[in-house]
Amino acid sequence: MKNHHLQAVIDVETTGLFPGYGDRVVEVAAVLVEEGQIVSEFSSLIRVTRAIPRHVSMIHGITNDMLADQPLPEEVYPALGDFIGRALLVAHNARFDLAFLRHEFGRLGLSLNSRSACTLELARRRLPELPDHRLETIYQHLFGAVPDGTRCHRALDDARLTARVWGELRGGASIS
Repeated sequence: MKNHHLQAVIDVETTGLFPGYGDRVVEVAAVLVEEGQIVSEFSSLIRVTRAIPRHVSMIHGITNDMLADQPLPEEVYPALGDFIGRALLVAHNARFDLAFLRHEFGRLGLSLNSRSACTLELARRRLPELPDHRLETIYQHLFGAVPDGTRCHRALDDARLTARVWGELRGGASIS
Protein backbone atom coordinates (compact mmCIF):
# COMPACT_ATOMS: atom_id res chain seq x y z
CA MET A 1 0.00 0.00 0.00
CA LYS A 2 2.10 2.89 -1.22
CA ASN A 3 -0.72 5.39 -1.80
CA HIS A 4 0.32 8.82 -0.51
CA HIS A 5 -3.32 9.42 0.49
CA LEU A 6 -3.19 6.56 2.97
CA GLN A 7 -3.36 7.36 6.67
CA ALA A 8 -2.34 5.04 9.49
CA VAL A 9 -4.31 6.02 12.57
CA ILE A 10 -2.42 4.68 15.57
CA ASP A 11 -2.82 4.33 19.30
CA VAL A 12 -0.70 2.85 22.08
CA GLU A 13 -1.32 1.79 25.65
CA THR A 14 1.69 1.89 27.95
CA THR A 15 3.10 1.09 31.38
CA GLY A 16 3.44 4.81 32.18
CA LEU A 17 4.15 8.21 30.73
CA PHE A 18 7.88 8.32 30.05
CA PRO A 19 9.61 6.11 27.48
CA GLY A 20 12.97 7.65 28.38
CA TYR A 21 12.58 6.37 31.95
CA GLY A 22 11.78 2.80 31.02
CA ASP A 23 8.04 2.86 30.39
CA ARG A 24 7.01 0.58 27.54
CA VAL A 25 4.18 0.05 25.06
CA VAL A 26 2.00 -2.90 26.05
CA GLU A 27 -0.58 -2.58 23.26
CA VAL A 28 -0.41 -1.01 19.82
CA ALA A 29 -3.02 -0.67 17.11
CA ALA A 30 -3.22 0.96 13.71
CA VAL A 31 -6.06 1.30 11.24
CA LEU A 32 -5.32 2.15 7.63
CA VAL A 33 -7.69 4.71 6.16
CA GLU A 34 -7.99 5.24 2.43
CA GLU A 35 -10.62 7.41 0.76
CA GLY A 36 -12.61 7.68 3.99
CA GLN A 37 -12.72 3.95 4.68
CA ILE A 38 -10.87 1.80 7.16
CA VAL A 39 -9.31 -0.75 4.83
CA SER A 40 -7.19 -2.76 7.26
CA GLU A 41 -6.44 -3.10 10.96
CA PHE A 42 -3.44 -4.15 13.04
CA SER A 43 -3.52 -4.77 16.77
CA SER A 44 -1.29 -6.53 19.26
CA LEU A 45 -0.62 -6.80 22.94
CA ILE A 46 3.13 -6.86 23.59
CA ARG A 47 5.04 -8.84 26.22
CA VAL A 48 7.53 -6.51 27.88
CA THR A 49 9.72 -6.87 30.96
CA ARG A 50 8.44 -3.65 32.57
CA ALA A 51 5.52 -4.41 34.91
CA ILE A 52 2.29 -2.47 34.50
CA PRO A 53 1.61 -0.52 37.71
CA ARG A 54 -1.81 -1.22 39.21
CA HIS A 55 -3.02 2.38 38.80
CA VAL A 56 -2.11 2.28 35.09
CA SER A 57 -3.76 -1.11 34.61
CA MET A 58 -6.95 0.39 36.06
CA ILE A 59 -6.98 2.95 33.22
CA HIS A 60 -6.62 0.64 30.22
CA GLY A 61 -7.59 -2.69 31.75
CA ILE A 62 -4.45 -4.48 30.55
CA THR A 63 -2.82 -6.64 33.22
CA ASN A 64 0.61 -8.20 33.46
CA ASP A 65 -1.01 -11.66 33.24
CA MET A 66 -2.61 -10.71 29.89
CA LEU A 67 0.86 -10.12 28.43
CA ALA A 68 2.42 -13.44 29.47
CA ASP A 69 1.82 -15.26 26.16
CA GLN A 70 1.88 -12.28 23.82
CA PRO A 71 4.50 -11.56 21.13
CA LEU A 72 7.71 -9.77 21.99
CA PRO A 73 8.55 -6.26 20.74
CA GLU A 74 10.96 -7.67 18.14
CA GLU A 75 8.03 -9.57 16.61
CA VAL A 76 5.49 -6.75 16.74
CA TYR A 77 7.35 -3.64 15.57
CA PRO A 78 8.75 -4.96 12.27
CA ALA A 79 5.23 -6.15 11.41
CA LEU A 80 3.76 -2.79 12.42
CA GLY A 81 6.36 -0.96 10.33
CA ASP A 82 5.46 -3.08 7.31
CA PHE A 83 1.76 -2.49 7.96
CA ILE A 84 1.93 1.32 8.13
CA GLY A 85 4.59 1.74 5.44
CA ARG A 86 4.88 5.38 4.37
CA ALA A 87 1.33 6.33 5.35
CA LEU A 88 0.70 9.59 7.17
CA LEU A 89 0.64 8.73 10.89
CA VAL A 90 -2.37 10.12 12.74
CA ALA A 91 -2.89 9.91 16.49
CA HIS A 92 -4.79 11.62 19.27
CA ASN A 93 -1.99 13.30 21.23
CA ALA A 94 0.51 12.24 18.60
CA ARG A 95 3.42 13.62 20.61
CA PHE A 96 2.81 10.94 23.27
CA ASP A 97 2.12 7.98 20.98
CA LEU A 98 4.91 8.78 18.54
CA ALA A 99 7.46 9.35 21.31
CA PHE A 100 6.76 5.84 22.56
CA LEU A 101 6.74 4.28 19.09
CA ARG A 102 9.96 6.00 18.05
CA HIS A 103 11.58 4.82 21.27
CA GLU A 104 10.38 1.24 20.74
CA PHE A 105 11.40 1.21 17.06
CA GLY A 106 14.79 2.70 17.99
CA ARG A 107 15.45 -0.04 20.55
CA LEU A 108 15.32 -2.47 17.62
CA GLY A 109 17.35 -0.32 15.22
CA LEU A 110 14.23 0.49 13.19
CA SER A 111 12.97 3.88 12.08
CA LEU A 112 9.44 5.22 12.00
CA ASN A 113 7.93 7.43 9.32
CA SER A 114 8.14 11.03 10.52
CA ARG A 115 5.08 12.46 8.72
CA SER A 116 2.31 12.83 11.27
CA ALA A 117 -0.86 14.65 12.24
CA CYS A 118 -2.52 15.07 15.61
CA THR A 119 -6.28 15.04 16.19
CA LEU A 120 -5.80 16.60 19.64
CA GLU A 121 -4.10 19.67 18.17
CA LEU A 122 -6.64 19.84 15.34
CA ALA A 123 -9.56 19.59 17.78
CA ARG A 124 -8.14 22.33 20.00
CA ARG A 125 -8.10 24.65 16.97
CA ARG A 126 -11.45 23.61 15.49
CA LEU A 127 -13.43 23.00 18.70
CA PRO A 128 -12.11 25.46 21.30
CA GLU A 129 -15.49 25.56 23.04
CA LEU A 130 -15.27 21.99 24.33
CA PRO A 131 -14.72 21.58 28.10
CA ASP A 132 -11.77 19.28 27.38
CA HIS A 133 -10.25 17.63 24.34
CA ARG A 134 -10.15 14.02 25.44
CA LEU A 135 -10.87 11.63 22.59
CA GLU A 136 -14.20 10.54 24.09
CA THR A 137 -15.35 14.13 24.58
CA ILE A 138 -14.56 15.06 20.98
CA TYR A 139 -16.17 11.90 19.62
CA GLN A 140 -19.36 12.50 21.64
CA HIS A 141 -19.50 16.11 20.49
CA LEU A 142 -19.17 15.12 16.83
CA PHE A 143 -21.16 11.88 16.70
CA GLY A 144 -23.13 11.41 19.92
CA ALA A 145 -22.51 8.41 22.11
CA VAL A 146 -19.43 6.27 21.72
CA PRO A 147 -20.54 3.01 20.02
CA ASP A 148 -21.70 0.20 22.30
CA GLY A 149 -18.97 -2.29 23.04
CA THR A 150 -16.19 0.27 22.57
CA ARG A 151 -13.44 -0.12 25.15
CA CYS A 152 -11.97 3.35 25.55
CA HIS A 153 -8.28 3.26 26.46
CA ARG A 154 -7.75 0.09 24.46
CA ALA A 155 -5.60 0.67 21.41
CA LEU A 156 -7.75 -0.70 18.58
CA ASP A 157 -10.98 0.92 19.75
CA ASP A 158 -9.21 4.24 20.34
CA ALA A 159 -7.61 4.04 16.87
CA ARG A 160 -11.06 3.49 15.33
CA LEU A 161 -12.53 6.44 17.26
CA THR A 162 -9.57 8.61 16.28
CA ALA A 163 -10.04 7.68 12.62
CA ARG A 164 -13.64 8.92 12.71
CA VAL A 165 -12.65 12.12 14.52
CA TRP A 166 -9.82 12.66 12.01
CA GLY A 167 -12.19 12.33 9.07
CA GLU A 168 -14.74 14.71 10.55
CA LEU A 169 -12.24 17.36 11.63
CA ARG A 170 -10.66 17.32 8.18
CA GLY A 171 -13.91 18.37 6.61
CA GLY A 172 -16.57 15.80 7.17
CA ALA A 173 -14.96 12.85 5.42
CA SER A 174 -17.04 10.01 6.83
CA ILE A 175 -14.88 7.15 8.01
CA SER A 176 -16.46 3.81 8.65
